Order: sequence, then structure tokens, then C-alpha cells
Amino acid sequence: MSATAQPIDFAEVRTLVADEIIAVDRLIKTRLYSEVTLINQLSQYIIGSGGKRLRPVIALLCAKAVGYTGNRHIDVAVIVELIHTATLLHDDVVDSSKMRRGRETANLVWGSEASVLVGDFLYSRAFQMMVDLQNMRILEILADSTNTIAEGEVMQLVSCNDPNTTEKQYLNTIHNKTAKLFESAAELGVVISGGMPELETALARYGRHLGTAFQLVDDALDYSASPEQLGKNIGDDLAEGKPTLPLLYAMWKGNKQQTAIVREAIEHGGLERIDEISAAIESTGAITYTFALAEAEAAKAKQALSDLPQTPYSEGLHTLANFAVHRSS
Repeated sequence: MSATAQPIDFAEVRTLVADEIIAVDRLIKTRLYSEVTLINQLSQYIIGSGGKRLRPVIALLCAKAVGYTGNRHIDVAVIVELIHTATLLHDDVVDSSKMRRGRETANLVWGSEASVLVGDFLYSRAFQMMVDLQNMRILEILADSTNTIAEGEVMQLVSCNDPNTTEKQYLNTIHNKTAKLFESAAELGVVISGGMPELETALARYGRHLGTAFQLVDDALDYSASPEQLGKNIGDDLAEGKPTLPLLYAMWKGNKQQTAIVREAIEHGGLERIDEISAAIESTGAITYTFALAEAEAAKAKQALSDLPQTPYSEGLHTLANFAVHRSS
């Protein structure tokens, strides 16, 4: 894999569950309704702002891949998307972000206070839906997932401006912050179908490796994609002093001057020397290294699918693993 590889069309995978995605969108609109006008405005703004619905698609595909024929996987997919959206609202406040999916963030439009509170509304609505399913295993998985995500957010906060962050610490953070919800989405697709513990474990592993690959590529794209492709400002991670892998690798492998420049950028944030830092990232092969790790994670994700019967849905999961690393946004 290289940063310039031909992207895979995610829309082709979505067609496998096109009817279910329509049902997911319809149920999201229904369950987001509140008599509080601001909640309706803000939640519809961020839910309707585009996005791939990647996590719901994973849950839907996994359910279909194990032969599920009911409709409760729609509820599971909506729950996962509401949790994901709540994390985005909170993330943008913590990071003081101004762009999300190519337009202004909710915190910029309505303020941080409203964004945090509506994020809380989305979390609590998701848990109401979990209770409606009357499945303790689903509640257990998602309670654990949301707690792990919160830990990941704190881990990222603690590592901010810390140039001594190790690769292991970085990978642990992205597992908790990002990959955990991928893992839960995949696992829940099996749980809602009524069991099969061995497949539950295998697809949880698939989701974990897929989510890790996805975040690795996100961090690489922060230094290699255009703002239009990415839907946010290039260099946001650098401006916030986040020690993501491309930045850390350039610091580890660069010459003395490059190491000093990158270390200072992590410690203090800011984009004053972004050209020099971008040059260091390029000359040290940091993007190539990050993509190589993502490829390895995607390969592990595909390996976890080996016990699934070969169907269009299992093939779709396989394609998603390729999409995670061969994309431009």
C-alpha cells in the first residue's frame, strides 16, 4: 500500500445493505426527536452532515454474514451511530475543532455548551434503545465500549504535547478511542443474531483490527490529503500537539535538526513550521511506515473472517478492510 493507491469505492459495499441503511436513517430521525428545539437542530445538523455510516454498515454486514434474518440489527446499527456521533460532538469541543466533514462544527455554530449537552442526549438516547432490546449482552458490550472510548479520550488528552509517547502508547490510545466502537459494531452483529460465541469473538477481532487500520490511515492522511478530501483542516493534529504516528516516526528517524523541530512542534503545537515538518515526514518515510502498519492490521482483520461462509456479505467485510487503507478521506 502507498498513499497514492487507487481508492476503493465504499458505496459499492453500502449497496449490499442499501435497504437497511435507509431503515437506519429513518430510525435515527425518529429516535432523535425531542421537544427541545435546540436538540433537534443540533443533532440533525451533525447526523445529517454526511459521513459514511461506516460503523452501522459494519454491524449490518456482520449480522447478514452470519445469516440473521430479523430486523433488530437496524436498532443495533442506530445505537452504534448515536454513540459515534456523541463522541464527535465531544471530540470537537475538546479539540476546539472548526471543521467536520467539510463544514463548520456544531460547537462553532451553537457553542461548546450546547454541543456537550446534546452529545449527552445522544448517549442517553442510545442507552434507552439498548434497554428496549432487552438483551443484557448488548448492554454489557456497549457499556464497556463507551467506557473504553472515554478512557481513550483521556489517554489522548494526557499524551497531547508529549514527545516521549511510545508507539505502544499511541496504538493503545487509538484502540481505545477509535477501534473499540468498530469492534463492538462487528461483535453486536453476531450477538443480535442469537449467539455463536466463536464467531462473536472472530468478528470482534475483525472490528478491532479494522478500526486500528482506519485510524492509522486517518493519521497519515492528516499530512498527505487535501482539506477537501479529508473534510477538515490539514495539520489539525499538529496544531493541537497530538503525537500521532507519522509525527513520532519523523522525530525518531529524522536527522538532529528534524528531530528537534518535530519535538518542539509536539511540545508546543502550532503550524509555524509545517513545511519543514512535512518535509521531515516525507524524507523519513513516516507516511509509508504508517500505511504499512495499517496494511498489517487490515490483513489481520481479513484473517479473522476465515470462519465465515463465503457470501456477498462476508466479501463486503473483506472489501471494507481494503477500503480502510485504500482511501483518500
